[in-house]
Amino acid sequence: MGHTHTTDGSGPTNGPDFTGGDPTDSSGSTGRPAAVSGPSSLPGSVPAAGGRSAGGHRPIDDQVSDYLQHLVVERGLSDNTVAAYRRDLAKYAQFLADRGVDDLAGTTSPDVAEFARDLAERGLAPSSVTRTVVAVRNLHKFALVQGWVSDDVAKNVAPASPAKRLPKALSIAEVEALLASCDTSTVEGLRDRALLELLYGTGARISEVCQLDVDDLRGVRADPSSGLRLIGKGNKERVVPLGHYALEAVEAWLVRGRPAWADRGAATPALLLNSRGSRLSRQSSWAIMQRAARSAGVTTHMSAHSLRHSYATHLLDGGADVRVVQELLGHASVTTTQIYTMVTAEHLREVYRSSHPRAVSRPPTENPRAVSRPPTEN
Repeated sequence: MGHTHTTDGSGPTNGPDFTGGDPTDSSGSTGRPAAVSGPSSLPGSVPAAGGRSAGGHRPIDDQVSDYLQHLVVERGLSDNTVAAYRRDLAKYAQFLADRGVDDLAGTTSPDVAEFARDLAERGLAPSSVTRTVVAVRNLHKFALVQGWVSDDVAKNVAPASPAKRLPKALSIAEVEALLASCDTSTVEGLRDRALLELLYGTGARISEVCQLDVDDLRGVRADPSSGLRLIGKGNKERVVPLGHYALEAVEAWLVRGRPAWADRGAATPALLLNSRGSRLSRQSSWAIMQRAARSAGVTTHMSAHSLRHSYATHLLDGGADVRVVQELLGHASVTTTQIYTMVTAEHLREVYRSSHPRAVSRPPTENPRAVSRPPTEN
């Protein structure tokens, strides 16, 4: 929180730069800022075998910690993205520790390749394997620039390209049923309706909606044409339109719902609250989506990005330009957005196959060439 996102869960690019493209979003940055300061090998030193720099031993935990700090300070990546890097690199550090390696300078290309194979053998999804291997490659590139190692042993270990999975979008009828399932006669129902309307009405990621404060909507409430400001991955800001239905649901929550829970906890500026008066979390938001889907009888598989996927797909179905949808979703690259055009194209093919009289082959008995002709007169 970004992939890919969806899906709004997406796989990373194959070999992004050392600076730390988002491992959860295929639209990761391609910029290459100057490296942060760090230890380097002494002048005139000769690297030891295995790529070890003569600059001294440096535990891998410290190296990973410095790299994560670089992602936060220099790259400005979101907490969720950095947390994904931390989890993936913790697996790598443990793998190396099990092999008796506690310093990146002591790793070899076979170590990295074996780690990638080990991930695949655990039964992880190809996208998860790819994301983790990309994180490891970025770490080694950073280590080389910092002078911790004399060679990038991970540069030739390419992650397998994950199968391209089409995002699952709900039908318009399913979205309407999902929204209608909220009981707006209760505080909880008002909150849930506001959450779902915001997610579908703006195409925002769950994390983007959960971090909204009441003051963030002051402008759009006063002038609906001004749009809603969202802060996405890498602290990138974008302004999206906020439709009448979403704005109406937010107003109902702020007037009739939020005051009832706001006094239960410490004063918080958060727009969406839980029953304890604290800011609503991503996990709770996902649970609300699942509960609403069950209540509405939605059988389509739901993910945390289902409403975001539906927003994009329905816009494209309605004739929106892919570049406009890219801006609305906050994708850094249009290639990330173009996967939704594949969904729309597949939908068009399904409509054609089911509706056009000549879309499918006729049964043999209906083949016009097989129909007997009356005999001709002599």
